[in-house]
Amino acid sequence: MRINVMSIFVSDQRAALEFYTAVLGFVPVADVPLGEFSWLTIASSEDPDGMQILLEPNNHPAVEPFRSAIVADGIPWASFAVDDVQAEYDRLSERGVVFTQAPTDFGPVTTAVFDDTVGNLIQLTAMNAAPA
Repeated sequence: MRINVMSIFVSDQRAALEFYTAVLGFVPVADVPLGEFSWLTIASSEDPDGMQILLEPNNHPAVEPFRSAIVADGIPWASFAVDDVQAEYDRLSERGVVFTQAPTDFGPVTTAVFDDTVGNLIQLTAMNAAPA
């Protein structure tokens, strides 16, 4: 068993697609119209045939109260692995991405957290080298 698709609830599918592709560098995979919304997925440019993220509309009544509560508590919805958190922080900051947590070393891992502009906090993570 493996993960095929995971959802990120978004307030605006088209704005999410623009942010995740033009700013973060993901690639579009599927855009299937389904009435008012679309089955809209993206994938990592480093693994375009790998796991997809569904940019899912947040129109279910349970989504917004839950999402608002976790954002208010500073909890990221998803975590994306990177090789160098500081380098990604610098690159994305230059592109206008707003971070709620600067790169922070937690021993075995370094993380940073940003606002994805469509209602979520997303965490960047990189494993730190084990001490010699």
